[in-house]
Amino acid sequence: MEMDMNRIEERLQQVKERGEKAFITYTTAGLPDMQGCAGLVKALGEAQIDVVELGIPFSDPVADGPVIQASSYKAIQQGVNLRKVFDMVAGVRADGCEVPLVFMMYFNTVTYYGMEAFVDRCIEVGVDGLIIPDLPYEEQKQLQDVLDKKAGAPILIQLVTPVSGDRIPMILEHARGFVYCVSSMGVTGQAADFHRDVLRYLEQVKSVSKIPVMMGFGIRTAADVMPMKHTIDGCIVGSHFINLMEENGYSTDVAREYVETFKREMNA
Repeated sequence: MEMDMNRIEERLQQVKERGEKAFITYTTAGLPDMQGCAGLVKALGEAQIDVVELGIPFSDPVADGPVIQASSYKAIQQGVNLRKVFDMVAGVRADGCEVPLVFMMYFNTVTYYGMEAFVDRCIEVGVDGLIIPDLPYEEQKQLQDVLDKKAGAPILIQLVTPVSGDRIPMILEHARGFVYCVSSMGVTGQAADFHRDVLRYLEQVKSVSKIPVMMGFGIRTAADVMPMKHTIDGCIVGSHFINLMEENGYSTDVAREYVETFKREMNA
């Protein structure tokens, strides 16, 4: 059956048609507080961000570095939980914000909420995608079956890493939305051949992917992605964006300016 395109797919299609690269930012749900987070999501939408990744705070975020771990912990201390994040998203959508939204979360949170109930609530409030780093491809079937049988369900975004190697074609066979390429970029003092390795890996993913290839982990400015610009379809900024927000009191003006500048420079 031909699936309807969801917000993520529609937006990335538009970006491609304009001959541009897509830009995605990650922010921890519920920071600086629920109201401030809702305002930030709306501001990012106004700045023409292509997708907003909302990190659902979790006590043991194994795939996240120290910055995101700290922000996750802070959000938990403030009482942020999945139910409250759903309510916030519902409010953002009610205000007419149509920005594509992805939940970055851990599988425990989904099972604790109840898989069917979780997917139903995602549909209800307008969550477009899910990134679940601790749910390997081989263990996705149960969740994927629930997503497949419900109209308007979010799509499961696949992650690949430089060590995915021979598994990449299998992982991407039925992938939707975009593929999240975890690079190990951004470590200072690496020699130039390090970039060649990343580039080879990205080219390998790009050669088998039918959907846009997004690169994440360690990116701060548009200059960081220039060596890969012709291989990737866009990039994701997480830790740097959170640092920027923390340093500037979650200023929507700073967020807007960062996104607009990054997009302009990346697509220059």
